[in-house]
Amino acid sequence: MLVVSLSGSPSLTSRSGVVLAHAGTWLAQHGVDVTTLRIRDFNAEDLLFARFDSPQVQAYIEAVRQADGLLIGTPVYKASFSGALKTLLDLLPERALYGKVVLPLATGGSMAHMLAVDYALKPVLSALKSQEVLHGIFAIDSQISYGDGPEGGVLDQVLTERLHEGLEHFLRSLQHRLHTRQKAAGTHLQLAL
Repeated sequence: MLVVSLSGSPSLTSRSGVVLAHAGTWLAQHGVDVTTLRIRDFNAEDLLFARFDSPQVQAYIEAVRQADGLLIGTPVYKASFSGALKTLLDLLPERALYGKVVLPLATGGSMAHMLAVDYALKPVLSALKSQEVLHGIFAIDSQISYGDGPEGGVLDQVLTERLHEGLEHFLRSLQHRLHTRQKAAGTHLQLAL
């Protein structure tokens, strides 16, 4: 299984990036291949001018095409997900998320922003034809502290438990979709014979 971890934070130090790093580590420990893409690693002009012919943009679109699922992480600014993430999502073809499982992860200064995933991000993911957008995980900034280590920071216990529960659901959904596709491919093979 392949998962693309997509960070919508333009900052070098990012709480949503820390959550994504923890999620990626957990998935890797459970046998999932994770490809990490961060908005800050893209050429800004390619994004702003929607240069679909950019090799970096084409590689991004191909990575999403090949993925079984996506982790999408974003900070919440002014009651919505990051504009940088929207720019990145706008580069995807209309049906880019068809058949993929998506787990949104968001961070913000207070619980007042927790509905941003449902009311701002999920409609965009639906427009890209994602058939399974899981219940997102929202973290308040105080639940994440920066630090040394491979994930770049530490999550508090409550957030860690919620993240692991969400990732278990994500993994089960990925496995179910994979099993369904394999079963359908077997049926098509039998019909061809």
